[in-house]
Amino acid sequence: MTTSPPVLFIHGLWLHARSWDDWIDHFSSAGYEASAVGWPGDPDSVDEARAHPEAIADHGIDDVVAHLASVIAELGTKPILVGHSFGGMIAQKLLGAELAAAAVAIDAAQIKGVLPLPLSALKATLPVFKNPANRHRAVSLTADQFRFAFGNAIPAEESDALHERWTIPAPGRPLFEAAAANFDPHSPAKVNTGNEGRGPLLLISGGRDHTVPEAVTKATLKQYRHSEATTDLLDFPDRGHSLTIDHGWRDVADASLAWLKDQGI
Repeated sequence: MTTSPPVLFIHGLWLHARSWDDWIDHFSSAGYEASAVGWPGDPDSVDEARAHPEAIADHGIDDVVAHLASVIAELGTKPILVGHSFGGMIAQKLLGAELAAAAVAIDAAQIKGVLPLPLSALKATLPVFKNPANRHRAVSLTADQFRFAFGNAIPAEESDALHERWTIPAPGRPLFEAAAANFDPHSPAKVNTGNEGRGPLLLISGGRDHTVPEAVTKATLKQYRHSEATTDLLDFPDRGHSLTIDHGWRDVADASLAWLKDQGI
């Protein structure tokens, strides 16, 4: 019987919760009780999500945070959160609210206060931003769009296979909220980065990530400079945004496990 906190995996835009299956098995083998949590409206399968994009549409950052907070409340104990992309932002918000024991935020979407907006990030999110009406819709990526946003650091054949296996429509609303964060004093992308009492946080960046370039992750680290709580940064220089699902996922998972061990969690 494990004495470690449970682990909850949080996906980001365009990936289904089942994309964490290998991670769940890996963390379970390491002694953790692990599971993945979908966003509000997420069906149980990739096929269902593609067939019913309206169920996913128009859910924003606060909706996801509230949903995860309710899941955590049912656990009765603070979990370890591992989030990718917008899931990484959500993990930081929940950690800052002291609802988690620790968090690993992998290629996390930019939080309020982060200023760098590289051109590659704009191109990666253009399928959403090209139409203002997409704020209230769920938007899918083509294989080519996925290859630029996620799979640029892996062979095209692997990128196409991952697109076919794991991608689902994603709500546009979180991207619009994040884009306006620095102009909105009450932005849902705001994280309590100054909290001294929160658990440890590991930020992981991919050096070739087009969607969340490493400059964004480094700027995120600076947002935590006024807190003495543990905040670490780990960079995988040759990895892109697909680093949680491509052939090198185990390297990222093992690094996350090693960091948790170092924190005594």
